This record gives sequence, structure tokens and C-alpha cells, in this order.
Amino acid sequence: MNFFSSGPNLEKQVFDLKLTSKQFDRMSAKSTKQEKAELLKVKKEMEKGNMDVARIHAQNAIRIRNTATNYLKLASRMDAVAARIDQAIQMKAVTKQMGGVVKGMDKALKSMDMEQIGQVMEQFESSFENLDLASATVENALGGATAASMPEAEVDELLDAVSAEHGLEIANKAAAVGKGAVQMGAAADEHDDALEKRLQALREGAM
Repeated sequence: MNFFSSGPNLEKQVFDLKLTSKQFDRMSAKSTKQEKAELLKVKKEMEKGNMDVARIHAQNAIRIRNTATNYLKLASRMDAVAARIDQAIQMKAVTKQMGGVVKGMDKALKSMDMEQIGQVMEQFESSFENLDLASATVENALGGATAASMPEAEVDELLDAVSAEHGLEIANKAAAVGKGAVQMGAAADEHDDALEKRLQALREGAM
């Protein structure tokens, strides 16, 4: 990405922040589509009785969902910082300390490294707190990459949700691969409602 120029130009940094935020929004939307594709693969493999393969796709779906959530969090954080810079410009309260942070922001935006951008966000927030311009403290910088292993309970819940949606009977198949039974406990006309509640709970847990 070569559209970021060097130099502590605050007005341009506001533009760059908003532009990069939109890019993270698009990346989140793309990840959401990938998650749906993985969920479809989960269904197909469950229909074939390949529970071990279905579990792998379920893990992929959860990992991708977490990535999409992280993109949205960082995009929101960048929008908040852009608004604070706007406020600082309007109040003519830009200090030398903030000017130095702006130089670091330019480098961070070029790298598109989520952790590096998060660290610069913290520096901006510290500057704004010193100026008493911050109305609220945004979330801490996002941590490192998503853990390699997925919680088994979360994977089982996703498999159960897919089973409920498509009316699949997988209790015996699941037991055969040593992962426990998943019972079909809802009538066909209740499947959609049950799936929605479970997937919503998963999304809230990833936030």
C-alpha cells in the first residue's frame, strides 16, 4: 500500500486512518464470506459421515470468525482516533509529543500490521489523555495472532448448530470418531430459530 506519505501532516493522517479503517471493514466482510463457505463444508462433510473433516472445517470457521471480529474492532478503534485528531486540530492543541506519534503512525499504516497499529493507537490515546481530550478510553490494543488450537466446546457447539439447521442425525457418527454424540432435539420448523440463537451466542463470545 503506497498511498501513505511521510511527515507529521495531521490532516492527511486523519484521511489515511479513515481509509485504512474502511479497508479493514472490507477485510472483515471478506472473512465473513469465508466463514460461511467453511460452514457449508461442515454440513457437507457431516452428511457424508466424515466427522473428523467436519471438525477441521468447524475450527476454520471459528478462526475466520475471530479474525473478522478483530478487523472490525481495529477499524472502530482507528475511526475513534481519527475523530480525536480532528478534535485536536480544531482546538489547536497539537503538541510536539503528538507530532512524534504521527510519524510512527505513518509507518504503522504502511505495514498494515494489526499489533503495530494497535501500539500506535495506544500512544495516540496517551497523548489525548494528557491533553484531556479523550471522552472515553477505547479498548486495549489487539493481542497477537489467534491461538492455534480451538476450544473443543466451541467446535462442538458449532457442529451442533449446523446439525440442527440441516436436520442431520449425527449422534452415532460423532460417537464413532470419539467426539461425543450430538442429538437432534428440535422439530424441522424449529431448526432455524435454534441455529440463530446458537450462532448469535458464538458471535457474542468472539467479540
